Amino acid sequence: MHALVTGPGGFLGRYVVEQLLARGDRVRGLARGDYPEIAAMGVEMVRGNWADREVVGRACDDIDCVFHVAGKVGVWGHWFDYFRDNVHGTLNIISACREQGVPRLVFTSSPSVTFDGSDQRGIDESAPYPTRWLAHYPHSKALAEQFVLTINGDGLATCALRPHLVWGPRDHHLTARLIEQARAGRLRRVGLGANLVDMVYVENAAEAHLQAADALATENSPVAGKAYFLSQGEPVKCWQWIDEILALVGLPPVDKAISRRSAYAIGKLMETAWWTTRQFKSEPPMTRFVAQQLATDHWFDISAAKRDFGYQPRVSTAEGMERLGAWLHKSSLSPEGRG
Repeated sequence: MHALVTGPGGFLGRYVVEQLLARGDRVRGLARGDYPEIAAMGVEMVRGNWADREVVGRACDDIDCVFHVAGKVGVWGHWFDYFRDNVHGTLNIISACREQGVPRLVFTSSPSVTFDGSDQRGIDESAPYPTRWLAHYPHSKALAEQFVLTINGDGLATCALRPHLVWGPRDHHLTARLIEQARAGRLRRVGLGANLVDMVYVENAAEAHLQAADALATENSPVAGKAYFLSQGEPVKCWQWIDEILALVGLPPVDKAISRRSAYAIGKLMETAWWTTRQFKSEPPMTRFVAQQLATDHWFDISAAKRDFGYQPRVSTAEGMERLGAWLHKSSLSPEGRG
């Protein structure tokens, strides 16, 4: 197929691009920045913001499937920025698909669209959206997801995928942040440290995008109009897993702790201080959303993804950690890489 990938230079987006190319698909990328290394792979690049309707319209011309992976992430900032990139930008993608006759749209969502701060244990896709939000990111992604799923039909088949805590080689977000915080002595265990969380290795998450797209091409596809949780299918103890990541670069386990209640209170105070002083370019060290995410259980039932489009996490957690370790030893995040 001829696929458009938004955010082809991002962590997950690049793996989606590589897997499409590996199986012989043609790929066009829509990105705000310049990525010569992506173009060198044979990807036709369109430079621009998905919040620009004209740019999106050109990018969607002669496309069989759009993988809308790009979006504004984070736990802090202006609501306008999250709305522009995650909601308005997604509406532009939907409109362009309709106008250009694109038959399939796979939207990268997040499990946080169902998170209200409480424990989530084995929930499936019937879990409702919350009535209160602890950060702009999940709120904006939930709105975008609803638009994507509602528009399904009349020649455009859509679905939303919710990969949780995507990690692996080339991860300069989750893994890098944990390592940097630990090195700076700012990492604290929140809560009792026994909470279970789901996560997903990046190649597994990328493969799920291709599987979902292929399933959307079938007549009366069971995938059309639905959202799906994605994970390794085996929850891990959050803080034990974090310690294992730190050990890959020779860092000791996290030995300082703070209660969930205290972390939440500190997060609320910091959000107020950052808002009052108009600090939007830097995130507070703690927020209410982060406090609740680090202290609660959140793991999911992925049987729907297995049933409807054959998802299986091919790369095990153990193998994924070995690959992550090998990459870290060559990167600037490890003493060897920096030396």
